[in-house]
Amino acid sequence: MDIGITRMSSKGQIVIPASMRRGLAEGTQLLIIREGGRFIIKPLDELEPELKEDILFAERTERALQEFKKGRFTRKDRADFISDLESW
Repeated sequence: MDIGITRMSSKGQIVIPASMRRGLAEGTQLLIIREGGRFIIKPLDELEPELKEDILFAERTERALQEFKKGRFTRKDRADFISDLESW
């Protein structure tokens, strides 16, 4: 088990220590799960394909909801809405 200490910036960014980044390519998508006071970080590509797709869809849906709440949402038919979600 590796242990490292890092800080969160004022923008919410964290740095994963270099020793723990070995084997991860730049741009690798990471899934972060918060469970109580514990955070779990896992490369998205290591998930089962169906679970990965569900998580990506949930994230796109959440982003669409946030855009709606900010008033940046326009009326679309269902096909255009799904197409836009898939392109995010």
